[in-house]
Amino acid sequence: MLLIVGALVVVGSVAGGYLMEGGHPVVLNQPAEFLIIGGAAVGSLLIGTPPPILRQLAAQCKDLFGRPKGKTEYVELLSMLFQIFKLSQQGGIMALESHFETPDTSAILSKYPTFLRHRAAVAFLADSVKVMIVGGISPHDLEMLMDEDLEVRHHDATRPAATLNKVADALPGLGIVAAVLGVVITMGAIDGPASEIGHKVGAALVGTFLGILLSYGFTQPLAGHLELRMAEHAHYELCIKAGLVAVYKGLPPAIAIEFARRVLPDELRPSFDETETFCKNSGSNGKPEAVAA
Repeated sequence: MLLIVGALVVVGSVAGGYLMEGGHPVVLNQPAEFLIIGGAAVGSLLIGTPPPILRQLAAQCKDLFGRPKGKTEYVELLSMLFQIFKLSQQGGIMALESHFETPDTSAILSKYPTFLRHRAAVAFLADSVKVMIVGGISPHDLEMLMDEDLEVRHHDATRPAATLNKVADALPGLGIVAAVLGVVITMGAIDGPASEIGHKVGAALVGTFLGILLSYGFTQPLAGHLELRMAEHAHYELCIKAGLVAVYKGLPPAIAIEFARRVLPDELRPSFDETETFCKNSGSNGKPEAVAA
């Protein structure tokens, strides 16, 4: 919602200021400039971006219109982790094997469809638990292995934002290209009346205006939003990592959950008492009580 509101504020502020100074909206209607800048930007994106990253970019932009993860999602994650850690404590680490061979049919994981929809997190948890089951690795090495995994995942997740930033950097230059072409056309009509020359110069300057506005008003903020959303997603895997490392060191499930809880930012972190309550409740009804975001 804020994405749309922000775009409307940018357009309204620029157009409103232009009209307040006596500008004529019709002058800004330059389809040729739109075609040159927009087409060149899309073309440069296609030239410099592999298809998998284009698909990632489309998916992440679509995700921006959805609701970001809130405290409720992290309450459910911590509750699920507590049940897994409790099972590991009672039946040994081998008791988890059946749950991560087919996570969708697991008696524990299937109670948390929100988690199962986060396929990257499911794969990260499953792979890490399988390493723990195989054994022969120290807690320090397990943590280092998961850190390397998370670093690769974060790098992959931020590639679309980096690509969008490159397009944003190119847009002012493409605006200059459109302006130069307009000047070329103007020079061809240099013998015409002053009003005609002024119109053509104005149309050329619209190209520069559009390139700068699209870059700093829309594309760069959108890329920044994508980076922040991917950073928010990273907290999900960090929470899993912290809990797994703690339980692999032999800490009790309740303490391991506290390690997982402490890596969350304040706006997403449930309190100690809330954590204790929903962990107790998770053992009886399978899911925690709702927590206010």
